[in-house]
Amino acid sequence: MRRVVVTGLGMINSIGHDKESSFKAMCAGECGIDTITIFDPSDYAVKIAGEVKDFDPSAVMDAKEVKKADRFIHLGLKAAKEAIEDARFSDEIDNERFGISAASGIGGLPAIEKNSIIIETKGPRRISPFFIPSALVNMLGGFVSIAHDLKGPNLSSVTACAAGTHAISEAAKTIMCNGADRMLVVAAESAITGAGVGGFAAMKALSTRNEDPKHASRPFDSGRDGFVMGEGAGALVLEEYETAVARGANIYAEIIGFGESGDASHITTPSLDGPLRAMKAAYKMAGEPKLDYVNAHGTSTPINDKNETAAVKELLGGAQNCPPMSSIKGQIGHCLGAAGGIEAVTCLMAMRDGIIPPTINYETPDENCDLDYVPNQARKAELNVVMSNSFGFGGTNGVVIFKKI
Repeated sequence: MRRVVVTGLGMINSIGHDKESSFKAMCAGECGIDTITIFDPSDYAVKIAGEVKDFDPSAVMDAKEVKKADRFIHLGLKAAKEAIEDARFSDEIDNERFGISAASGIGGLPAIEKNSIIIETKGPRRISPFFIPSALVNMLGGFVSIAHDLKGPNLSSVTACAAGTHAISEAAKTIMCNGADRMLVVAAESAITGAGVGGFAAMKALSTRNEDPKHASRPFDSGRDGFVMGEGAGALVLEEYETAVARGANIYAEIIGFGESGDASHITTPSLDGPLRAMKAAYKMAGEPKLDYVNAHGTSTPINDKNETAAVKELLGGAQNCPPMSSIKGQIGHCLGAAGGIEAVTCLMAMRDGIIPPTINYETPDENCDLDYVPNQARKAELNVVMSNSFGFGGTNGVVIFKKI
């Protein structure tokens, strides 16, 4: 089976519009969570989120075309452009062997919400002709493939908060099985709308620390009370190893393991067993290497953080064998379907720079969360093998393991 490496990275989120500024802000412990400005949250139980501010989509697509795509596509185009530029291809690329693997949990929720209101207030004849093509999840891959003339496989993962990680494993499988030589992975989400925030709030999944947004998302801390919604995008260029070496590409790491599983338990309450089986599959595929760092799913919800901690300990045979583990959701919120993409980019930046981003807002230990979460301060470390976890509603789990080469 062919080897797969990562040769380009891009991301945008509430603390940075590119990979360098984002990772620098993560390591500095900055927080992008604040009072919502995208809509008026006055009547909502939850009024905070990690918004991407001061972003002009006309920077990545024709200003006349902006209204034809929803915000998650704008953010995805931004991250994809950075990853493609980072990979530094020549003009001799075979585009029919270059595909895309896109991901989003919800897709164009702003467009869905807006046009639903139009139907009720102005009638169905006023629906925008751009509504459907701007809202469909697979249009992320469609817009990005058109922008970069990618004519290989065009895939989409719609697996809630595991979608970004699943998009990486699907892209890797495509290259490993000779379905393409290169794949651009793009995971994007922008669901901070009245329906999005109100819907998650109705489930009691969100933190209600409206008066203190910078400290609302607190993964693994005993005072955690739910996640905070974020938005953004992460992008990775994957290539077949020999092809990347032949063109002298800058190789961030090799993908040596991935695993997927289903809880088959409950649609919203995560199990311990499902994530553990996904981790076991990835770990076994990787050859059971020494893990130097785990980028946790770490949502800041009571059950997820407890279960993820227990699963990692069982995977590695006890707390004494577990490497440092941190969650960046305290800084940028939970970017849902984009989370796996952004967190994979973060893992590779951490490997490149030898710095583990911290888990911010970790103040009071929880007896059920007893690992080293790199609390509040970034840490220098030699990182050769890292694992990234993503778990989603519906009981869908994804794990990917990278190795420096």
